[in-house]
Amino acid sequence: MSETASYIAVDLGAESGRVMLGTMAAGELHLEEVHRFGNGPVEIEGSLRWDFDRLLSEVRTGIGLAAKTAAGTPLGIGVDTWGVDFGLIGDDGRLIEAPYHYRDSRTNGMMEKAFALMSKRDIYQNTGIQFMQLNSLYQVLAMRLADSAALARTGKLIFMADLLSYFLCGQVFGEYTLASTSQMMDMATGRWSKAIFEKLGLPIEIMPEIVMPGTVVGPLTDDVAREIGCPKIPVIAVGSHDTASAVLGVPGTGGNWAYLSSGTWSLMGVEIPKAIIDDKTFEYGFTNEGGVQNTIRLLKNIMGLWLVQECKRQWQREGQDLSYGELTDLASKAEPFFGIIDCDCSDFLAPGDMPTRINKHLAQTGQPTTDDKGQMVRLVLESLALKYRRTLEAIEDVTGDPIDVLHIVGGGIQNELLCQFAADATGKRVVAGPIEATASGNVLMQAIATGRLKGIDEAREIVRHSFDLKEYRPQDTPAWTHRYERFTKR
Repeated sequence: MSETASYIAVDLGAESGRVMLGTMAAGELHLEEVHRFGNGPVEIEGSLRWDFDRLLSEVRTGIGLAAKTAAGTPLGIGVDTWGVDFGLIGDDGRLIEAPYHYRDSRTNGMMEKAFALMSKRDIYQNTGIQFMQLNSLYQVLAMRLADSAALARTGKLIFMADLLSYFLCGQVFGEYTLASTSQMMDMATGRWSKAIFEKLGLPIEIMPEIVMPGTVVGPLTDDVAREIGCPKIPVIAVGSHDTASAVLGVPGTGGNWAYLSSGTWSLMGVEIPKAIIDDKTFEYGFTNEGGVQNTIRLLKNIMGLWLVQECKRQWQREGQDLSYGELTDLASKAEPFFGIIDCDCSDFLAPGDMPTRINKHLAQTGQPTTDDKGQMVRLVLESLALKYRRTLEAIEDVTGDPIDVLHIVGGGIQNELLCQFAADATGKRVVAGPIEATASGNVLMQAIATGRLKGIDEAREIVRHSFDLKEYRPQDTPAWTHRYERFTKR
């Protein structure tokens, strides 16, 4: 690959969105952020939603800027977002209502209602997906049980990344990696599960056709290209689930490594050739999500830095606007092993006063509470690191293969204290970077789709050559092992 090629990566996360220009030349990838914008839930008539119209406007602005910045016409546009959320399109091709946010309370109690219609084990056997009340399955069931007028009017349901692509190129599709997170897809066939839809009484006819990552979906529409002021660049279905793109951007080599995509969520797992859906993965609560290039992401969703983010927002509301760097510095000086929390406790799912909820959790489990901000952040980070160890041990048990290296990618690598805690708790060598793994994977999948790269191995070699990586070695192992023994008994 000697010639220069550029691609536009649209990467939306729960806190912010970015449009990146990726340029590939001489075996290296250069990323340039051309547009960044905030993101977060908005309240509409008592429910949490996404401000989709604003997000689409920001995406269009970013694409226009990227097209003007590129040395030549970009070869593709790829969009990735978080999973499970979706928009409903009417027969007129328009969005019926603002998409719901996955933290909206409408899914409270929906898993139990689903299990009354189809057993939990049967749902897992069909889908291989971790049970979380935010999954698309329970969102759609909540609408059906509420006799949703919007659901009754729906012509097609489109997941968030593909919804943005739809309003760019006019094509309806469901990208495989994103569709797999819904808990409505049969992992054995890669198609919508007829059994799930029939047992739960859901309308399968509104689901989009599933396409594989690397599919060239279609060019920008005439109207969009004219409004943006750029050529009719092809829209390419990448790993539209942001973790699928992030895993492609992991600089791993050979076997015996695991990944941790660290941000609002911590997604920890391994890349395998075939889904593992058995009693062990069911009991451990593992999820089998689609990956790029015929791979499966066997992983676990962990609440992640959401707890720290919500603490920061609460303290800001109280008049103390501390940066993440300042909070991490305070945490580094706080007392080690002050307390342990279950970061995945459902009490922590919704937005709100997180410090109060953490203290309530501590009190309910017989532990001292704290008003010290550094102490609270430290106990969250330590609890996350201990959860990482438990998850890695479960992965080794399920796959039968030892893990030697943990690759941490994403925005969470900026929290060097958490990276060190991850090494300390797991006893593994940790390699952190790149921070822009998701955007990298987005661009690299486009390069594979357009024939500039042969596949995953070549893509990851480019990542290793293009970004600085930082290594962390385990420290204070006996103290962490002792704490882990207490953690596993909780």
